[in-house]
Amino acid sequence: MMLLAFFSQSFETHDLFVIALLIVLEGTLSIDNALVLGLLAKRLPKAQQSKALTYGLIGAFVFRFMAIAAATFLLKWTIFKLLGGGYLLYVAIKHFFFDSKDKDDRSKIRIGPDGHPILEDDPEQELTEQRREQEIAERSPVVMHGGVPGPQPVSYEAISPRTRYAAFWPTVFVIEMTDIAFAIDSIVAAIGVVGRPPVDHPPEALHPKLWVVVLGGFIGVILMRFAAVLFIKLLDRFPKFEVAAYLLVTVIGAKLVIDWAGNYFFATEAHPHPVDFHSPASPAFWIFWVSMIACFCYGFAGRKPAGADQNATPTG
Repeated sequence: MMLLAFFSQSFETHDLFVIALLIVLEGTLSIDNALVLGLLAKRLPKAQQSKALTYGLIGAFVFRFMAIAAATFLLKWTIFKLLGGGYLLYVAIKHFFFDSKDKDDRSKIRIGPDGHPILEDDPEQELTEQRREQEIAERSPVVMHGGVPGPQPVSYEAISPRTRYAAFWPTVFVIEMTDIAFAIDSIVAAIGVVGRPPVDHPPEALHPKLWVVVLGGFIGVILMRFAAVLFIKLLDRFPKFEVAAYLLVTVIGAKLVIDWAGNYFFATEAHPHPVDFHSPASPAFWIFWVSMIACFCYGFAGRKPAGADQNATPTG
């Protein structure tokens, strides 16, 4: 606690709920991210795949810290609330009305128990290079090329050291850039949940809840690398949880846009914050948090019984 106070940070009991919410949100959003990173790593020989993902993890920590600091600074200007909220609404609308159309085809590839991408229908079959690149193109928010095209030697030792690293470092770079593209929505969402600092907070000081965003962001990186399989099992048990995650993104995006619009068009000297999502005395505060809790609880509706898939009787 003394360390938090030293950096102008504050701790309240409800911060633990916010962190838990961010963990669930990050974990659910990171499933597709982890699959893309796994597919990117498969461009390399097996001996280099884990190493590339590890270097990507280190770079992701550095980037997340820089991105969170930049976003916290930028959101002090109201126009960035509009841009950030608009981007989150775009992510949610894209998921609900566009990405869902390809869901049946894209679900045929998933993360296996060992954390590597597999074909759902035939886990023992290797992904072809063409299928792998097609999945990367469809799932990644940016177009990324890299790795070694064409068939690879059977033995890792058969590749010359120069050729190994000629393919390795471009692939690490691609993994880093892909993580950056995937991280934007989760970082903006985290900052949107935390909101602006108190009115009496010194403008030159760090946001008092910056530690919540940092902790949530770093946990998100770890989840994307190591715990995606756990969240896949969660989605298998609670199929509506993915919808709930994007509903949360919608609520946070709407909050940022409304916060910008209300305080830009209706603010007066007597009422500088007519729409206040951060004071329990304001109706906006309760509308936001009741909506967040409702979306969160919706994810646990329609629970699938354990072993339902295994016990299902085949048809046809």
